[in-house]
Amino acid sequence: METFLIRALELIFSLSILVLIHEFGHFIFSRIFKVRVERFYMFFNPLFSIFRVKRIHGKLRFSWFSRKAPEAFAAEPDKTEFGLGWVPLGGYCAISGMIDESMNTEQMAQPEQPWEFRTKPAWQRLLIMVAGVLFNFILALFIYSAVLNVWGDEYLPIENVEMGFDFSPAGHEIGFVDGDRFVSADGVKLERFNDVALRQIADASVVTVIRDNQEQTVKIPDDLMQRIMAGKQGFAGYRFPTVIKDVQKGSVCDQAGLFPGDSLTAINGKTLASFSDFSETLVKNKNRKIQLTYYRNGIAKTTDVTLGEDGKLGFYIKPINEIYSMQKVEFSLLASIPAGIDKGIGKLTGYASDMKYAFTKEGAKSLGGFGAIGSLFPPEWDWRNFWETTAFLSIILAFMNILPIPALDGGHIMFLFYEIIARRKPSDKFMEYAQMVGMFLLFALLIYANGNDLYRLIFK
Repeated sequence: METFLIRALELIFSLSILVLIHEFGHFIFSRIFKVRVERFYMFFNPLFSIFRVKRIHGKLRFSWFSRKAPEAFAAEPDKTEFGLGWVPLGGYCAISGMIDESMNTEQMAQPEQPWEFRTKPAWQRLLIMVAGVLFNFILALFIYSAVLNVWGDEYLPIENVEMGFDFSPAGHEIGFVDGDRFVSADGVKLERFNDVALRQIADASVVTVIRDNQEQTVKIPDDLMQRIMAGKQGFAGYRFPTVIKDVQKGSVCDQAGLFPGDSLTAINGKTLASFSDFSETLVKNKNRKIQLTYYRNGIAKTTDVTLGEDGKLGFYIKPINEIYSMQKVEFSLLASIPAGIDKGIGKLTGYASDMKYAFTKEGAKSLGGFGAIGSLFPPEWDWRNFWETTAFLSIILAFMNILPIPALDGGHIMFLFYEIIARRKPSDKFMEYAQMVGMFLLFALLIYANGNDLYRLIFK
């Protein structure tokens, strides 16, 4: 429950930042071009708002927990009403004279006014619509640069992973063997194992690995990524020894007299070099008495233990960054800016490349909603991971919003380009219908994605 609450709080906090910056982009460009912004809200406010504030005759007027704003709020309609809603799933910037999700057809039926969005030149309207996406992308670059400046870039070089990698069934099917260590993909050296390396492997024809101290090649099928998604077990993970970091009090491990630093190497005389092999063998022997072989201060010892129903000993594994030698690159303030820009552009191009899998059968099954997004955050609050995840979500928000779908910024941009090329506007009635179709598609996608989350939660 604690993990759920932490991730929920991280998700809400992150989305609040992203929505605030996105809508502020629309707001600031609207004001630059003298377009009236009627309401600027963090979170949605159906039925009532937590609070509203507006400057009237030079003074700020507040309204708390109101279903509608006081009559005084209408005294100066050219001033923006700011507020906080109670549904923490986004926010909005209501721009005067624009067909958006509010579907304010009554306003659109009135004579055009000089302060309205619809009366401005197409290039100004285009900049107003692009601003939200642009601000999200700039935010991501800023966060990546700040993270590199504060924490640097720490990673595990593949060549330092002495035991190689464990592979999922999808990896085994195409010829990888547990213990293989990646060298290159189509001749391009693989320095670290991350999302970029996985794309390089999936797009390659041949991957070179070190196996039994010799170089071997593995042919990569065109559908590797689909196989990975279908298997739902990932592709590969670091292979590392079973070394105890800490012992849970009262556990089987504690009762057996095992200590932090002990290296567990065998069960019932069978050598198990990696933690994955060791934990898998434990589960197979649940409710049984087994003999453990372990090393303490370089001396081999054995002890007999009886496993419980869960097949666990009750210890915390020594983390991989304390087993293998990590590499860290420090960045000055000036150096962090281009490095952050490169990282942000790389994340954007990688995410755009991955979108092709969304139109496959397995890709559609892998789509997720708020549950999947929340799972991107660590189960314990960690500021570095929080900011990196927020930056990545800002990239996603920017990319998704620029898609040419009615009801998204990209839909408005598409129609503005049509207007610039054809030199005539789509009719208001057409824009209303397009907005309704877009909203229907978005709600259908939202229901499907969150339905996938629910299905995985129940049947996983």
